[in-house]
Amino acid sequence: MDKKYDYLIVGSGLFGSVFAHEAAKRGKSCLVLERRAHIAGNIYTENVHGINVHRYGAHIFHTSDKRIWSYINQFAEFNNYINSPVAIYGDELYNMPFNMNTFSKMWGIKTPTEAREIIERQKAQCAVGEPKNLEEQALSLVGRDVYEKLVKGYTEKQWGRSCTELPAFIIKRLPVRYTYDNNYFNDRYQGIPEGGYTQICEKLLSDADVLTSTSFEDYKSAHDISGMKIVYTGNIDEYFGYRLGALQYRTVRFETEYLSDVDNYQGNAVVNYTSREVPYTRVIEHKHFEFGKGSGTVISREYSSEWSVGIEPYYPINNEENNALYERYRELGEKERNVIFGGRLGTYKYYDMDKVIASALEAVEKEFGR
Repeated sequence: MDKKYDYLIVGSGLFGSVFAHEAAKRGKSCLVLERRAHIAGNIYTENVHGINVHRYGAHIFHTSDKRIWSYINQFAEFNNYINSPVAIYGDELYNMPFNMNTFSKMWGIKTPTEAREIIERQKAQCAVGEPKNLEEQALSLVGRDVYEKLVKGYTEKQWGRSCTELPAFIIKRLPVRYTYDNNYFNDRYQGIPEGGYTQICEKLLSDADVLTSTSFEDYKSAHDISGMKIVYTGNIDEYFGYRLGALQYRTVRFETEYLSDVDNYQGNAVVNYTSREVPYTRVIEHKHFEFGKGSGTVISREYSSEWSVGIEPYYPINNEENNALYERYRELGEKERNVIFGGRLGTYKYYDMDKVIASALEAVEKEFGR
């Protein structure tokens, strides 16, 4: 006979893992299904020659919520890594986010007043009234030079469309800092877990049963799941068999290689390539997340492309059409009294890691009380 669990949790990323951990603390039994061959979802890290490789792209934990920072620190020791990416446009290199180091390199100036005057002048020259597309929106925020070199090509590679074809609301703001501070995030707490992220989910799932390489569809076709409450972190449209149509996503492909004879490939963990002519959006050198530990180096080139059913989805395309379709799926989900939808795919929303944990804890409180 099939073993009965209180909760059947679909997906072993942060949302599913946190929910499983908190449910187990309350005496509930949980079975976690993961269709990949490993746990931890997109934050999965694997050790390659002593280097913790972020298999599914760079993940830097950052938050201003002390409660969430304290929570995640129960499961790993975090270093003091500060995210300071650089951008390459042709043979020019710029600091990110847009700050005084960026503007000094771009225009040969030194003071915030000089930088502000140039940006405001360029914004005035590009004034087009109410922005009708992403290009006009970006020009109205940062002017021509920053847009052409650091926004246009990168954005077009990310979305697979010309900036003139993308809606203006995608870029509500572009952070411009008139200081020489290269810290990408403003959050109070920031770092990388020493030893990688996978250990966090291992500890969160230590009191749950876990089946990897097992999809929800395969499991429920072979087992009786009646009586179990479902926590579903997969695509909400997939749960309903795409009956209203498929939501749209962008997906990401990685080319990862170990360079045994190179100790330091690019001098930084994250380097963005902002020219449209370079096919990848960025190169990640994983050892720099933990300050150069390990022999040789591992790099990953990141390519953005169109998504279709059967491919791993990454970023929801939250335009008006998709948001309206998601709302219809959400209404269907509310009628599923025995299902909790959560996470990036279950709620069709991009989440930073701290927000995923917060939403999982909110779901726990709603389910069990404080």
